[in-house]
Amino acid sequence: MTRIIAIANQKGGVGKTTTSVNLAASLALSDARVLLVDLDPQGNATMGSGVDKNALERSVYDWLMGHRRLAEVVQRCPTGYEIAPSNIELTAAEVELISVERKELRLREALAQARGHYDYVLVDCPPSLNMLTVNALMASDGVLIPMQCEYYALEGLSALLDTIEGVRRRGNPDLEIEGILRTMYDPRNSLTRDVSRQLIKFFGDKVFRTVIPRNVRLAEAPSHGLPVVLYDRLSRGAVAYMALAGELKRAAARNDFVDKDVVDKDLGR
Repeated sequence: MTRIIAIANQKGGVGKTTTSVNLAASLALSDARVLLVDLDPQGNATMGSGVDKNALERSVYDWLMGHRRLAEVVQRCPTGYEIAPSNIELTAAEVELISVERKELRLREALAQARGHYDYVLVDCPPSLNMLTVNALMASDGVLIPMQCEYYALEGLSALLDTIEGVRRRGNPDLEIEGILRTMYDPRNSLTRDVSRQLIKFFGDKVFRTVIPRNVRLAEAPSHGLPVVLYDRLSRGAVAYMALAGELKRAAARNDFVDKDVVDKDLGR
């Protein structure tokens, strides 16, 4: 079964695109079939995956607006995942979507082509709560929220949670919080530890056990067009994202087991 996960936080600079690229790569290295959808007009996930956003002949824009099929847009990356790449053309989609029927459901309908072909679809959202982000949330099964452990980040989290609740009411009632990922984590900082404790107090097991440390290799890898697991697989950043992929897959396996158990019970097996 395909699991669609939006990676979202309207606050910029929290490691959202870094997480999108490196989680996609880590899942692919663990033999999962992965599609990364770059839904940010900045195209950073595209460049970080080794695809030149300035040389694209077909992009997410063409697919989202119905001009191209998904198979005509995706490109394969060195670590084995596929990407639906993006560039500045995607900014036009927000204007064009205003006059389109079912505008909030365009990505959900487009992703119908992906279900069954991938184990995971990760959607890298723009750093704002705009129509593209709403499309991602309406299309997704879960939301992974990267955030720094600082007080301003907590304010941004509150706004995102309100948006998620609104999306549930407007047509995606099964949307879940996949997990909150603590990024740029520095355990020596007392503020980091304090905010981390608050997150665990309020969200419990929705906070991933894996934390992503501040790591120079994570910052360097995008300039080489590589996920950190290819750039320096032994770095702390690479190890952390491989651990996150493992944690995500174990959670999915537990959920699949529970779902099967419920079905078997209902059928009287």
